[in-house]
Amino acid sequence: MVKYILHILILTILVSSAEIIPLSKTLFLEKDGNSTKKIDMIGKEFIVVSVREPGSDGRFYAVDAEGTVWWSGIITSGKNDFATPSGIYPVLYKKRYHMSRQYPSEDGINNMDFSIFFTDRGHALHKGSTKWLSHGCIHIDPKEIEVIYRWAKPGKTKIIITRSSYLRFAKPDMRKFGLR
Repeated sequence: MVKYILHILILTILVSSAEIIPLSKTLFLEKDGNSTKKIDMIGKEFIVVSVREPGSDGRFYAVDAEGTVWWSGIITSGKNDFATPSGIYPVLYKKRYHMSRQYPSEDGINNMDFSIFFTDRGHALHKGSTKWLSHGCIHIDPKEIEVIYRWAKPGKTKIIITRSSYLRFAKPDMRKFGLR
């Protein structure tokens, strides 16, 4: 029981490091403890992930340097004790074929293909079922992840994880490109 409580406390500290609130398509408010700052992403490529929680969208949005949402799709994120951390992260590295060391697949088949890693703790956007919650990563449908994997660039593309809705900012572009 004590070990379980410690695990929950550590996860709470890791996950609640920053709250990211979209103010517009390219402007975000970062609340971290007592400090608050606005972050303008215009001129930068980024992927907004609105995790699947109440008040969020359960979607990702790829935004180019001009601020256009050009791709979007459904995601699943961390379940209960494995919440996906909020924040703004650089793409650290990508790995086409990958098996989780911490949560390996019983059948021995790679379970994190097309991984786009954004934390040093192993959080990534990767190919996965959008019907199952994860151990903290972002599952993206196999048809969607290949496009995002090719586009995202380590050291250049940012990953923005929010627990707020981004859909209202993305909708006009999504209509223009026929995205659902």
